[in-house]
Amino acid sequence: MVAGHLQEKGEYYYIVLSYRDINKKRKTKWISTGLKLKGNKKKAEELLLEVRKNFKPEFVEMESDMLFADFLEQWLEIVKTKVEVTTYASYENQVRKTIAPYFRQQQTTLKNLKATDIQTFYMVQLGRVKPNSVIHYHANIHAALKYAVKIDLIDYNPADKVERPKKNSFSPSFYSNEEIERLFEISQGTLLEVPIFLGAFYGLRRSEVVGLKWSAIDFEKNTITINHTITTCSLGGKHVQVVRDTTKTKSSLRTLPLVKAFRERLLYLYQKQEEYKELCGNSYNYEFEEYICVDPLGNLLQPNYISDAFPRLLERNGLRHIRFHDLRHSCASLLLANGVSMKQIQEWLGHSDFSTTANIYAHLDYSSKISSAGALENGLSDALSVYA
Repeated sequence: MVAGHLQEKGEYYYIVLSYRDINKKRKTKWISTGLKLKGNKKKAEELLLEVRKNFKPEFVEMESDMLFADFLEQWLEIVKTKVEVTTYASYENQVRKTIAPYFRQQQTTLKNLKATDIQTFYMVQLGRVKPNSVIHYHANIHAALKYAVKIDLIDYNPADKVERPKKNSFSPSFYSNEEIERLFEISQGTLLEVPIFLGAFYGLRRSEVVGLKWSAIDFEKNTITINHTITTCSLGGKHVQVVRDTTKTKSSLRTLPLVKAFRERLLYLYQKQEEYKELCGNSYNYEFEEYICVDPLGNLLQPNYISDAFPRLLERNGLRHIRFHDLRHSCASLLLANGVSMKQIQEWLGHSDFSTTANIYAHLDYSSKISSAGALENGLSDALSVYA
């Protein structure tokens, strides 16, 4: 509990709290009680006790005997300026909604935290979420405790002794040629037309689709340059839009050929946007006029809109359910089926590492299996003759 006292100011009681921040500097905070001086001293004293008990300063002095939950929330503030906004949003969501509440209920202190406490937490969470989520929890806990070791609050990292769950297997879904053709057909003229084409033909991520600008299209050289992204995340309980003149990785920055059919469609859409501007006048949202994926009023298509509207479009038209991101996988699948090498697919999709491409799509590379079978046939021709 932080220190505090009542202070009279004007006609009212004020609560003055005193605490030390992370740098051990003394801080004070004034809080109005809204209670007048006359006849309210007892009420003000009761309110003081309640505020002191529940007050959580932005920074308090870190100590080994503090609750592990409090330490985690302090650690969040420390890493806030050191990581990307979207990364921090992920940390905050996991710590504040799941990890900290659990350990606060257990009243576990930082210095008494044991590997068995963390392991029990993982087992409890596996009853409600998938192993991959628990692996993310582990990453947060391990990083926070690593910092505690670094600043000499604890001697070792108990998370080092914990067994993480095995990562749950992932099998991406793919659309066939016929399904992609049908998808292009039913999406034509809708707000999802361009996002679907960019996902299925060019293999763009959702953030790359939403962030695509007209300036990225070179109609003379017939190229599309992927160099701008827009994502959304929940930060402090609010949805925040993150706009970046960069991509997921350096390899994601790529220039792709603008095929004729899509070139003509983009020219048509550009003309339509100009018509909408003239028609809507001041009602048009010019804030996003440089972006391609906007509605008739100029409002940018939000990432969540694409994720939500896409399965509804499939259901209305009787198509098999897949995620919007699975269009990217479908793109890779079609490339492989048409003889494109794994290395070329890596470059087309903008994967930073060849192993990423290989790990996801190797089981689809049937052409390489045919080559392997041919090599074995040649090498074992005499032995195989007995089966002829």
